[in-house]
Amino acid sequence: MAFYLAVDLGGTKTEYVLADETRELARVRGGTIKRMRTDATTAEENFTQAIRELEQMSGVSVRDITRSCVGAAGVTVALVTDWIRKIFAERIGGSLILVGDVEIALDGAFFGGPGVLVMSGTGSNVAGRTAAGKLTTAGGWGPALSDQGSGSRIGQQALRDTTLAVDEERETTLLPAILKLWNLRDFDELVAYANQVPAPDFTKLAPEVVSCAAAGDAVAQGVLRREAEELAHLARLVIDRLRRVDTRSDWLPDLAFTGSILEHVAPIREGIVESLRRELPALKVVPGMVDPTLGALWRARHG
Repeated sequence: MAFYLAVDLGGTKTEYVLADETRELARVRGGTIKRMRTDATTAEENFTQAIRELEQMSGVSVRDITRSCVGAAGVTVALVTDWIRKIFAERIGGSLILVGDVEIALDGAFFGGPGVLVMSGTGSNVAGRTAAGKLTTAGGWGPALSDQGSGSRIGQQALRDTTLAVDEERETTLLPAILKLWNLRDFDELVAYANQVPAPDFTKLAPEVVSCAAAGDAVAQGVLRREAEELAHLARLVIDRLRRVDTRSDWLPDLAFTGSILEHVAPIREGIVESLRRELPALKVVPGMVDPTLGALWRARHG
């Protein structure tokens, strides 16, 4: 019997799935093994713990694995790829496929086919793949330059809109919510805290924005609406690129979502779809959230 190992290698955690040809046998979440984010000793300890748990849960030795697929950001960085290839050659049986994290996410949604995937968590990115397999992306340039619709951007924009509301003498429940979260006494302390170097973690404000928006706060609702529109704009750019190279005049790629913001913040997800369907009413959306690890498993099974 053939066995397959799928790995979604992130900067803070790593997801593993061990499966046979039809069934998922074990799933483990461990610490990062990305060498740009941790030292070699810690990465090896995290990897050892994860494969030990996989073996205990599945009853399968990792030496008996037929093929593995690892998806990771930074696959062009030798520090990342050399270490992965070395540790897999030493510890895991079979062959190894090493690809970018965007590719396994697309495979999780479209199983090697064309489509557009919107990703939003701490950061954000939109990726598309043509029928010929060519990748294209928009956004993903980091919190200082883009990350539309991400947790970081939602928090940062909430602060900006809150200060504007103060200037305009408008009430917003965001202000007391932010002060309470950050344990600050008043607006002056907020100004100093938000402008400190290094900056605070703006991502932590995102749940407060969602809560205030759900309770009817206009400022919070405006933040989520604008971020959804901006992320939808990036998705439209990618959709248009794919359509330009497709020979079918009426073809429209399907849309899929992945990431914690898109999973848990319905106004962002729904706002993206609403914005795109104004001009593309036939747009089809893949239900649920894409699991990139299952994309890596699909690729491992299919070689």
